[in-house]
Amino acid sequence: MRILLVDHHADFARAVKEALLCCGFAVDVTRTLDEAAAALDCANYHILLLELVLPDGDGLDWLKQLRREGRSMPAIMMSSLNDLGRRIAIFNAGADDFLPKPVSTDELIARMRAILRRSTQMTAPLVTFGNLHFDPIARQVAVGGRILKIARREVCILEHLLSRAGRTVPRASLEDSLYAFDDEVSTNALEVGIYRLRTHLSQSGATLRIKTARGVGYTLELIGAASAA
Repeated sequence: MRILLVDHHADFARAVKEALLCCGFAVDVTRTLDEAAAALDCANYHILLLELVLPDGDGLDWLKQLRREGRSMPAIMMSSLNDLGRRIAIFNAGADDFLPKPVSTDELIARMRAILRRSTQMTAPLVTFGNLHFDPIARQVAVGGRILKIARREVCILEHLLSRAGRTVPRASLEDSLYAFDDEVSTNALEVGIYRLRTHLSQSGATLRIKTARGVGYTLELIGAASAA
């Protein structure tokens, strides 16, 4: 899952990003509303974390504009300004939650997961394909009931392939979902991730495999179905 964090406080943004990365999320950080708007034009995000007061404008007004444009991604607003009237205005503007600063990263992540569970995008929180089960909120992968220890990027690859299981996923689409803008990415990073994920699936006895469509992308398919075809 990809998160957009809009906050100009460098230390806070760094702490939140590190905590989210440890939980398996890809994170883009922007310092201004202009940067955030540009990011939204370039990538799809599962949740927005937004500071109320930013160098180039009011986060509340910007969120209202996003809602008027039909952007429905869940949003959590954060601010040291915490009077009742402002909190009411924040929710009326379309925010899904509000956290006063200083923010506990543990609480923030817990609230994010609660919102994602409630989200209409997550009506079926547990994804099953063959004997593999994936919990997109807890970021856990299990095969035959046994939880696998898989690195964040491999989990992101699997999640994207699962969302289009049985269909070929273009390489560019996988890379877009996998990496934040400031990630350092080698030219063969995706191939390495696919190789490691294939190893996990093979060693765990998963009844699915990743097939390469040369020059196009990758397909996640059931082994039995592939053999029958």
